[in-house]
Amino acid sequence: MSERDDRLFDLVRAATVHFLPADGKDGPLWGSGFFVAPGWVLTAAHVLRPHLVADRTTVFRVRGEGIEAEARLAQWLLTDPRSNKVPMAEDLALVRLADEHPHECVWLTDRAARHSGALKACGYYPGPPEAHFRIVDAEINGHEDTYGLIIKPDIDFPSGMSGGPLLDPGTGAVVGLIKSRRKEKDGGKAVAIAALRRFGETYREVMTAHDRWHGEEPVSETGDNWIDLQCGPAADPGAVWTPRDRRKALALLAALPHPPDEPTVKLIAKEARSGNQWPGGTPELRTWRDGLGLLYEGTAPLDPLVFLRYLRLVEAHACARDAGSPLLAGWITKRLRHDTRRHFHAMVRDVTLPDELRPRPEGKGPERVVISYPGPGDGPVVALLLDPVIGAQPVRFFWQIWYDDGDGLPEVHETDSSVHGYRPDELVQALRVPLGGLLESKDREGHPVPLEVALPAEHFDTAVHRWRFADIAALNDPGHLGARRRLVLRALERRGDPDNLWLDRWRHMAGGRRFQGWRMPPPGAVDPSGYRTAERDRIPVMCRPAGQGPGRVAMKHALNSGHAVALWHIGPHPERGVCLPECDTLHARVEKFLETLGSLAELPDRLRIVRQDISEQHPDSTWAEPLALLYDDPRRPLPGEETDPVDAP
Repeated sequence: MSERDDRLFDLVRAATVHFLPADGKDGPLWGSGFFVAPGWVLTAAHVLRPHLVADRTTVFRVRGEGIEAEARLAQWLLTDPRSNKVPMAEDLALVRLADEHPHECVWLTDRAARHSGALKACGYYPGPPEAHFRIVDAEINGHEDTYGLIIKPDIDFPSGMSGGPLLDPGTGAVVGLIKSRRKEKDGGKAVAIAALRRFGETYREVMTAHDRWHGEEPVSETGDNWIDLQCGPAADPGAVWTPRDRRKALALLAALPHPPDEPTVKLIAKEARSGNQWPGGTPELRTWRDGLGLLYEGTAPLDPLVFLRYLRLVEAHACARDAGSPLLAGWITKRLRHDTRRHFHAMVRDVTLPDELRPRPEGKGPERVVISYPGPGDGPVVALLLDPVIGAQPVRFFWQIWYDDGDGLPEVHETDSSVHGYRPDELVQALRVPLGGLLESKDREGHPVPLEVALPAEHFDTAVHRWRFADIAALNDPGHLGARRRLVLRALERRGDPDNLWLDRWRHMAGGRRFQGWRMPPPGAVDPSGYRTAERDRIPVMCRPAGQGPGRVAMKHALNSGHAVALWHIGPHPERGVCLPECDTLHARVEKFLETLGSLAELPDRLRIVRQDISEQHPDSTWAEPLALLYDDPRRPLPGEETDPVDAP
C-alpha cells in the first residue's frame, strides 16, 4: 500500500460516520454513512428504516472522527417504509445535521458508468467499548438492475458497515455505498452513487454544495486534499483533463442556474462529443455535472477540448438566458491557452448553441403547436406495461416501465418488485416515484415526453388519462396525465413482432391526410370480416366501453383485423346496446375533431390539447373527457415478455 493510498484512506475515514440513538447512551450502532456535502450525510435507507418508520422526525446521533452531532432524516427513497424488503433503487437516505459542524466530505465520482473492479469498502462495526472504523478490500464483478453493484465472494465485511462508502483507490472517488452482506456467505451488494440522482431537487442542492465545497480547495487536518491525491504525472498537462480541471469546472458549473430539463443536458453533451453517443445507456441528467460525466470512455476522461466544448455550450445556454458567467467564460479561455494544439482550438472557440436550445423571442409566449407523435428514432417515449396477476380476484397488476430515448433500443427503467401486484386504485401511488419521476426528468421545456400505457384489451377502460402524480399542481400546469402530455393506450397482447395485417393497415393510415370515424360495432350482427375490409382512412369509434359487452367483442375483432388506432367512451352505456341521443352527439363531435388532423401522428397531441381545454374549464370540450385513445404503432412493438437484461460476472 502506497503512502498516497494511506493519505486517501485517512480522508475517507474522516468523512465516514455511524448512527446511534439520541438518548445519550452508547447503544448498538445502527449502521454507517458518510458526508457528501456540508451538513449532509448519505446512508442506506434500510439502516434508518427500523428506527424511523414510526416517526421520521426522530432525532438521532451522527458520530465519527472529531464529530458528534444531532441529526434528522431529510429524505429517503423508500416507497413502502413498512416493508422489510428494500429494493436496490430505493435503498438511499439523506441525513441533515441539526447544527453546523466542520467536517470532511468525500469526493463523489462524476462518471456515468458503473464501477467494475477493485475498491475499498469502508464503515464502522461494533466492538467494545465503542464502534471501530474498518477498510476492507472488495471487488465489483457484476451489476444488477439499474443501480446495483455485486461484490464478489471471498470478501467479508462485518455487520454495521451497511451505508458506508465504496472508495475506488484508482480514481480517488467514492463510487457507491454498501447495501448488504449475503446471508451466511461472503460478498454482498452495493448501490451505485448514480442512484443519488433519484432525489431530484434535493440531489441538485446536495451536489451544488458538494462541488462548491471542494471548489474552495479545503485542506484536512493532515494537510491533504481529495483532488491533490488524485493528480498523477502528465507529460503535457494541457493535453490531459486533470482532476484539478474537473474540480474547477464543477465548481463553476455549480454557480450557474440548474438546467431546465434533462434533454437539454443530453443534447449539449452529445454536441460536445461532436454528435457521437456515449457507451451504454443514458442515466438521469439533473445537473450540468451529470452531463460532464458522459464525457468519459471507461474510467478515462476524453480529450480536454471535449470538456471545454461542453463548458462553452453550457455557458452559451446561460448567456442566452441572461445568466452567463464571466468566471466560467474566463476560465475556459485561460484553460484553452494551456493546450498547445492551437489548430484544434476552433472546436471550442467557434461553438454555437443548437437552434432547439435557443430561447423563444421575447414577447412570444408558448404557442399551441401540434407535436407529431414520435416514430422509430424520432424522439423519446416512456412505456408503462400493466400485466394482470394470473388468477387474482379482484384484478391486480404487475408493472414495468420502459424508456426509449429514440437513439437505440428501449431499455427497462424499473420493474415492479412486489409479490402480489397492485389493485387499480393502488397504481397511482405505487407509480408516483418511479414513473412520475421518470416523466418529469425526461420532459423538455415545452415538450413533455409522451406516455404509452400497455394493457390487455379487457382493461382498456382504465382511466389512465385522469391519473395525476402531483398532489398539488401549479395553477398554470394541468396536473392530469392526459392534459399534460400525449398519452395513448397500447394492446399488451400485441407485444413482440407485429403481424402483416397490423403493419399493412398502419402503413396506409400513416400516409393518409384525411380521416373519418367508423362507428363500431356496426349495427346488426357483428361480422368479423367487416373489420378487416374497413376503409384505410377509417378510425374505429365506440360510444361504449371497450372492456365489456359488445364493446369488448368489437375491440377484439378490431385488434385481430390489424386496427392500430381507435377512440372509445370509457363510461357506461345502456346494457341492451341501444344508443342514446348522447351517442349520436359524441360521434358527430369525434367526426368534427378528426377533420382537424393533417396526419395520423397529430392525433395524440390534438386529443391532449382538447383534454387541456377540459382541465381549463372550457365547456365546449367536455364531450372528450371520457375518451380513450388506442395508438399502437407496429414499427415500435412492445418488448416481449422475456427481455430482462442480464449483467453477470
